[in-house]
Amino acid sequence: MTEDTPSGDRIAKVMARAGVASRREAERMIEAGRVAVNGRKITSPALNVGPADRIVVDGKPLSEPEPERLWLYHKPAGLVTTTKDEQGRETIFDHLPADLPRVMTVGRLDLNSEGLLLLTNDGAIKRKLELPSTGWLRKYRVRLHGAPSDDTFQPLREGIVIDRERFQPMQITLDRQQGRNAWVTLGLREGKNREIRRAMEALGLAVNRLIRVSYGPFQLGTLKPGAVEEVRRRILRDQLGLEGAKPPEARPKPKRRRN
Repeated sequence: MTEDTPSGDRIAKVMARAGVASRREAERMIEAGRVAVNGRKITSPALNVGPADRIVVDGKPLSEPEPERLWLYHKPAGLVTTTKDEQGRETIFDHLPADLPRVMTVGRLDLNSEGLLLLTNDGAIKRKLELPSTGWLRKYRVRLHGAPSDDTFQPLREGIVIDRERFQPMQITLDRQQGRNAWVTLGLREGKNREIRRAMEALGLAVNRLIRVSYGPFQLGTLKPGAVEEVRRRILRDQLGLEGAKPPEARPKPKRRRN
């Protein structure tokens, strides 16, 4: 057991990679005395373990770590991007396929937003994709109530301050006017809470539909609302630099949400 050295990985991380729970949940399990390492119960997550260490959770040996995986999910509007909702609203986890392993969302889409949401079983991938320093462009199709001109959006292209909070410059193209609504394509590289809606409100425009169509190199494409599709291992290696893990035996077919 590598208690006195920095080698190995934190035990909560190892438990999360094995699919037991999230790192935070794993830390709580450790503090509750539900985990033993090499025959000794531990109560602090401040412990590094290596391949030779024997980890037991609730009396059962820890399984081998799962390979890092990533899924594309077409989130429908009307679902909350949390595991539980205090107001009792339906969450995306109520509608994911039953055979999907424990997953975390990469960022969020708010209740009324739809489109591409990335799911992963690996906390390191989640953190890497969410880091502002990653700088991946996120593209949206946005429907606005009103008749803006291309010049209307210039403040957003230059960067705008709302309630003393600075929003980074956005890429915006006015696509077409459709009755009383206008469609725009918008790209941004950060993910502040309700950023697009707040930015448009500052211009006097109301968003009545917001669809995320891409997150970096990952595209929504023709994925149907409620469907899930796993990203091929080769693409993960190319885009995220993952090495060493075995690929899944076969790529699952796209899944539809449960009724």
